[in-house]
Amino acid sequence: MSKRINIILPDKTVAVLDQVTTKGNRSRFIDRAVRKLVETEGKANLRTLLKEEAIENAERDLVISAEWFPLEEEAARRAETRRSRKPTRKRT
Repeated sequence: MSKRINIILPDKTVAVLDQVTTKGNRSRFIDRAVRKLVETEGKANLRTLLKEEAIENAERDLVISAEWFPLEEEAARRAETRRSRKPTRKRT
C-alpha cells in the first residue's frame, strides 16, 4: 500500500533528482534513497554504539578473560587427552 504525501525540496535537490530519474519514477527513487539512507545510518550508529561499549568495557573484559583463561586451557588439554585416547575403528 502507498500513501500520497506532499514534500518540499530545495531547487538544487529537485535538479539533482531530475538528472537521475524521470518524473514518473521520482517516488520510487526517493523511496529507495530513504530506505538506503536509514539502513546505512542505522548500521553506522550501531557500529558507533558497539565501539563505545567495547572501549568502556575493555578493562572489565580483560579481567574476566584473565580469570577464565586457565580454565579454558585445562578444558582444551582434557579434550585433547580424550581425543588421543579414543581407539580408532577399522573399517571392514
